[in-house]
Amino acid sequence: KGTIHLFRKSQRSLVGKLTHEFRLVAADRRSWKILLFGAINLICIGLLLMWCSSTNSIALTAYTYLTIFDLFSLITCLISYWVMMKKPSPVYSFGFERFEVLAVFASTVLAQLGALFILKESAERFLEQPEIHTGRLLVGTFVALFFNLFTMLSIKNKPFAYVSEAASTSWLQEHVADLSRSICGIIPGLSSIFLPRMNPFVLIDIAGALALCITYMLIEINNYFAVDTASAIAIALMTFGTMYPMSVYSGKVLLQTTPPHVIGQLDKLLREVSTLDGVLEVRNEHFWTLGFGTLAGSVHVRIRRDANEQMVLAHVTNRLYTLVSTLTVQIFKDDWIRPALSSVPIANNILNLPDHHIVPMPSLKAADNLNPVTSTPAKPSSPPPEFSFNTPGKNVSPVILLNTQTKPYGLGFNHGSAPYSSVLNQGLGIPGMGAAQGFRTGFANVPSRYGTNAHSQPRP
Repeated sequence: KGTIHLFRKSQRSLVGKLTHEFRLVAADRRSWKILLFGAINLICIGLLLMWCSSTNSIALTAYTYLTIFDLFSLITCLISYWVMMKKPSPVYSFGFERFEVLAVFASTVLAQLGALFILKESAERFLEQPEIHTGRLLVGTFVALFFNLFTMLSIKNKPFAYVSEAASTSWLQEHVADLSRSICGIIPGLSSIFLPRMNPFVLIDIAGALALCITYMLIEINNYFAVDTASAIAIALMTFGTMYPMSVYSGKVLLQTTPPHVIGQLDKLLREVSTLDGVLEVRNEHFWTLGFGTLAGSVHVRIRRDANEQMVLAHVTNRLYTLVSTLTVQIFKDDWIRPALSSVPIANNILNLPDHHIVPMPSLKAADNLNPVTSTPAKPSSPPPEFSFNTPGKNVSPVILLNTQTKPYGLGFNHGSAPYSSVLNQGLGIPGMGAAQGFRTGFANVPSRYGTNAHSQPRP
């Protein structure tokens, strides 16, 4: 007998979760076609691997890896359908679009790893070249070519279609494009097929099949078995060169970098936002590709104190939403003040006290809630300003120094030296009246002698 938990949620295992999501995708009739092609793909892969073993051809093995890549592309297409069915959750607030980006990245990287494995096996075969049997070599080539082309042209794979157009061209596409321009110069009607650039997946399927056909003919005519290894290296290099630009593009999307082709448009929109009424500054802007064709971003906008937050937010969102579909805007008002200036100690060699008399004057009475510099209400709880300068002379309360040669008659001032500690406690002085009064501030009457040397001579 165990304890019965009425409101306890059942915990599913990983296999149970994957089965539940697979049933969700299989419920859509659009995915039935993909599942059918996936089943046929598995049968073709099994047949091709058996023929690779019977013919002992590594070139056919390298071409079979393209069929395995087609299986990865079908899985990516299923993931794309699953992403369209799922809605954003608290854990995945931006949705599940990055899963298809991760699927494309993983598929292209696995294809490149297969190409590296072929290169390694080919290097070993150059040392000891085995005999190649051509009985099923040509049959396997045409079976793989037909199925690859039929899969690529029948299934509309949205993620790979976007990546093949957005990523940079491979070296194989560039060479074929140069050749196509020469052919189209002779036959202009072929420009719609060969230009501006061919589909990289169709191109690599045709190029690999052509390499296998050349291999079959050379082996049948001259028993030149080393051409099989050379064809395997050529197919591996073409695979690596085709998949590498797609891996780089999808990897940059996963790293949340800003797409290069939208940087100019974003700069233009940010300049327009900075000129809106009430906007003082646009800062901390960050834009990245959330998924294929989806741009996300966040930005901080500083506005005036008297500006309407909702109005500014609506205008900023309206400007940026034309390019950024998922946008986060943080509005904050300009609310900083200059703090009260505090007194700092003066160095001992600034004033020579025996040569000057200090006149104590009563300080002016100011309101407790006023700033002595700006005479504006101060907020003790507000943060410090963004810029504060410790300018000498502003952080010290002014004092009035009296020249020892003149005596102000009739003013009732007490003469004599005062202790140095009272210098910082003096307030603002009220200068006296008279034509011959020698009143100076503490910094205006600083003597030119700051100290004496060992020979009691004044230093300049």
